[in-house]
Amino acid sequence: MISNIITAVLFINLILMAFLVVSSKASGGEPQVFGYQLKTVLSGSMEPAFQTGSVIAVKPLSSEESKSLKKDDVITFQASEEKLITHRIIGVSNSGDHVMYETKGDNNKTADMEPVLSDNVRAVYTGFTIPYVGYFIDFAQSKEGSAILLIGPGLLLLGYAAFSIFQALREIDPKSSKTDSEEKTA
Repeated sequence: MISNIITAVLFINLILMAFLVVSSKASGGEPQVFGYQLKTVLSGSMEPAFQTGSVIAVKPLSSEESKSLKKDDVITFQASEEKLITHRIIGVSNSGDHVMYETKGDNNKTADMEPVLSDNVRAVYTGFTIPYVGYFIDFAQSKEGSAILLIGPGLLLLGYAAFSIFQALREIDPKSSKTDSEEKTA
């Protein structure tokens, strides 16, 4: 029974790691689960809402959806070419067809310098947070982490299979030795 549980846990771990690594690579580095993106919190600007190293789930938005956000929504927006920020909306202003959001990190003393254009909003926070898992996901997305997490569980599974086979052979061997000695005495 314990053997089956260990085998199942190792196999599920292997499948889960393969899914996370393949999912993150296929979506351009953003792991997705059921249409939600998982983002790692890299700074303390939103503490205590989310701690540094946490993983948060955000729902990607269309351009129309990004224009209908309201005060107190937590959004992820493109601040520069390679920088995403997740902050809370503290003000909304309209200028013709354009919607601008004033944002601020919960732990910051002042609002962000630049207002966020609705076209730069990528996602909205869903309320789902897992503390400290972000460190693991960042490791899994690295080249070394991907290799270790894909190969490691597989090697553990193979090692456990070899151990199980060795144990089975040890159980069979004394029985065959006993049968041989009984035949010689008879």
